[in-house]
Amino acid sequence: MVRISLDLMGGDVGPEVVVPGAARALERHPDIRFVLYGLEERCAPLLAKHPKLKDNSTFHHTELAIGMDEKPSQALRRGRGKSSMWLAIDAINTGEADVVVSAGNTGALMAMSTFCLRTMVGIQRPAIAAIWPTLKGESIVLDVGATIGADARQLMDFALMGGAMARALFELERPSLGLLNVGVEEIKGQEQVKEAGRLIREANLDGIDYFGFVEGDDIGRGTVDVVVTEGFSGNIALKTAEGTARQIAEYLRAAMSRTLLAKIGYVLAKGAFDRLREKMDPRKVNGGVFLGLNGIVIKSHGGADAEGFAAAIDVGYDMVRNGLKAKIENDLRIYDARRPAEPDAPGTPSLGGEGQVG
Repeated sequence: MVRISLDLMGGDVGPEVVVPGAARALERHPDIRFVLYGLEERCAPLLAKHPKLKDNSTFHHTELAIGMDEKPSQALRRGRGKSSMWLAIDAINTGEADVVVSAGNTGALMAMSTFCLRTMVGIQRPAIAAIWPTLKGESIVLDVGATIGADARQLMDFALMGGAMARALFELERPSLGLLNVGVEEIKGQEQVKEAGRLIREANLDGIDYFGFVEGDDIGRGTVDVVVTEGFSGNIALKTAEGTARQIAEYLRAAMSRTLLAKIGYVLAKGAFDRLREKMDPRKVNGGVFLGLNGIVIKSHGGADAEGFAAAIDVGYDMVRNGLKAKIENDLRIYDARRPAEPDAPGTPSLGGEGQVG
């Protein structure tokens, strides 16, 4: 069994999306056992409509839910020990769950996850890794909003964790990895990025094929399997891509409704347009992974529909089945002997950029 705890109250809609999403995921993965946390008066009628899910779940009533607009510090004070989000995370500590999935407030989820699970030994700051659609398939981009202004050592940590995630998710023996920069030349970019490149090259890890520097347009091309950057630029890249996808969709919609001939063409090509819409919808390519914690936390897009939330559960399922946490721990052990001795910095993320992934 893969044991997955769910924050039923998270997201723009809450249990009305999360419950049917869990039911869809269970159809695909019958070996899932869910641990559910939410307000009983809202969740019980929905679970009654999905008897198979109800039979494969343990439900816990919670006192409150964290709002999507709450500041991380406020959510932590108000919801610690009694909110659906906190208790779903804590299920990893108590041994009830292997992974937690929530569509709730990103900043609150990161703050609670960090305080509840703590960072892994050797990791200074956690990162949020996003699955990014590319011309070649999919890639991983991190960090997209957890750590603002990472230094060279932290970027090296992100590279280790991103490489481990690529091996777990894409089943690659040696994923290619690049550092996001303003140019591909070694002389360009900020000092911490150039220093991180040196650290990755000198580490010469078996589980990573270091490509070098990549630029913004390389992300969508799929030039590498893993793109590493700090949270400020990563979050801007993510939101720019999501906005561009919506912009193109609006252009197409306007063009297809302009004339009768265009409308006829749209009807004839509707299947192709539907596939394009699915590919471009950020809610469908769903499931940001919080890396660097003593447990696996998956962040679903807040506006995801049932199928989108099921996709986030799929990511959590794959991370557990393919041993993501063990892969990261193993890579850290291998690199630890080569890492320069430095005092550990506090493992608390910057909480100024809540709501990053949606």
